[in-house]
Amino acid sequence: MVEALRPRVKYVIGPDGSPLTITDLPPSSTKRWVIRRKAEVVAAVRGGLLSLEEACTRYTLTVDEFLSWQVSIDQFGLAGLRTTRIQQYRQ
Repeated sequence: MVEALRPRVKYVIGPDGSPLTITDLPPSSTKRWVIRRKAEVVAAVRGGLLSLEEACTRYTLTVDEFLSWQVSIDQFGLAGLRTTRIQQYRQ
């Protein structure tokens, strides 16, 4: 119920520094998650453009999966979102 009372923002600053609106987010049918798309979703949730629940529902993500993206960004920056060289960034 608290989520419904929180005002919705119109845009947030995306990972590349440009304004990011709800229409700029990846489509809900996204299957291939590249670094940029993951970072945009994390920025949208952190900035209040989407709630965590909305993001997980929209993109069919688990909360743990989303939180792992967030932790990777916090610890290693955008490079931490790579899946091909994951062993170099995570232990």
